[in-house]
Amino acid sequence: MNFGNMGFMEILLILIVVLLLFGAKRIPEIAQSMGKGIREFKKSVSDVDRSIREPERDSRIDRDYSTDRLQNAAHDVTAKEEQPEPKRLLS
Repeated sequence: MNFGNMGFMEILLILIVVLLLFGAKRIPEIAQSMGKGIREFKKSVSDVDRSIREPERDSRIDRDYSTDRLQNAAHDVTAKEEQPEPKRLLS
């Protein structure tokens, strides 16, 4: 187990110093927060990469969706205007 120029004894010494500084209860909390940070960073990088690779596809979908919604809304308004008012049975 050799990490660059650090051997087993150096890594063990670093782990002991970390244990003494933070304590046994805080180390899992620190590791959990580091894991969440790394996960969020990877998600952000993949989102940026996806937006760079596919900018046209996303905007076309949004544009087509909004156009369809506007056409459906206009059709609903004209359909409501064409319907006669229902007759009332009791006044």
